[in-house]
Amino acid sequence: MARIAWVNLPKWKHVIIALTYIYGIGKTSSIEILNKVAIKSTRKIETLSDDELDIIRAEIKEYLVEWDLRRLISWNIKRLMEIRCYRGERHKKRLPVRGQNTKTNAKTRKWKAKAIAGKKK
Repeated sequence: MARIAWVNLPKWKHVIIALTYIYGIGKTSSIEILNKVAIKSTRKIETLSDDELDIIRAEIKEYLVEWDLRRLISWNIKRLMEIRCYRGERHKKRLPVRGQNTKTNAKTRKWKAKAIAGKKK
């Protein structure tokens, strides 16, 4: 199994699909990476040599992926909550953030009631 950016990539998958297992890399980004390093997207991970994997690793280092990206996103959400903007308040209340209807179709976001710390009855 190839390991790129702390992620084990499945060896039986095509390179273009296997790269999407890395958080922050979608299909478009994987096509872009493979074009830069001149590797065919139809090749399987198990057929890549160590040198080719190193070239892909070096190219992926230019992208913001995995825990760096997750940390940045969580910091952005915390910043919104600290400045108490509308989106931050929606995040705090665990409600849909982008203006979706909540009367009937917010089951996945509202799921079950969470205790609010410091709330008096």
